[in-house]
Amino acid sequence: MADRLVHMLRALGSGRRPVMLAIAGDSAAGKTTLTRGLVECLGADRMTAVCVDDYHRYDRQERKDKPFTALHPDCNHIDIMEQHLQLLAMGEPILKPVYDHSTGQLVRPELVRPRDFVIVEGLLPLHTRAARACFDITVFLDPPEALRSDWKIQRDCAKRGYAPDQVRAELLCREPESTAYIRPQRRFADIVVRFAPISGRGDPPGTPLSAELLLRPTIDHPELTGVVKDAEPAAERTTMHLRLHRDTDGRPVDALHVHGYVSPEESGMVKKAIWQRLDLRAGIPRSLGRLADGTTSDPLAITQLLLLYHILDADRRQAA
Repeated sequence: MADRLVHMLRALGSGRRPVMLAIAGDSAAGKTTLTRGLVECLGADRMTAVCVDDYHRYDRQERKDKPFTALHPDCNHIDIMEQHLQLLAMGEPILKPVYDHSTGQLVRPELVRPRDFVIVEGLLPLHTRAARACFDITVFLDPPEALRSDWKIQRDCAKRGYAPDQVRAELLCREPESTAYIRPQRRFADIVVRFAPISGRGDPPGTPLSAELLLRPTIDHPELTGVVKDAEPAAERTTMHLRLHRDTDGRPVDALHVHGYVSPEESGMVKKAIWQRLDLRAGIPRSLGRLADGTTSDPLAITQLLLLYHILDADRRQAA
């Protein structure tokens, strides 16, 4: 009943409400990188970013004595998260808890005021029906597990003070809960994004990862042939193409492939074609596609542009 009530209140509410985007995925799947580019593109004055991993019930030291990891719903204040998402969806401020990942401690909460757009990223934003009811667009990041493990080792060792063997042991411990609670959220996503090398190509080391986006019919997606019509035909063929694909449940779904091996010039034409349809006055931000190490990825940039398309389209629909 709670999810139906949220839908009704959002539909009947007076005035403008924030457009809500969820980005779910396992630890080190790329959620923060994807979110950061979107916020930098539209600006922090228009976009609010919230990490629901801040709703951990226990700090890192306390979790050592618990029979579960941070991925388990019992290790998180799911009920408070739901309440706060509902408030944000109605345009109301919240006093959000804060978990410091560098120290593993729960610190002073912070006041969060929703702006025009709210991005909610983390481990469990799509875990419950009441939480899912708060979002206009939902995304799940689904990288290959071997690649995600490498990313987690690199990040946790560089930024969180872990040794590689500690991270590997933590990954092994978390695997049952990843299977039980994190990956099932994939089926609730409007868009499933996978950054990975193209199987069988044998691209040289350093080739940017390609992206595959499964576009489910749960929301209206842009007419992609129109989006790329201003790009050169060669760039359209090599940079991005759309195919009919079978999802994990066997249902047909559109799969958009964005190739990482093409030249920046070819990718640039596709990015420009999408950007022009966003109807934004500024030029394409340099922050689009920026990775944690300072390098850039055109497939990431194109993914961010397509999510911006959905965000702005939802805002226009609401205004109309």
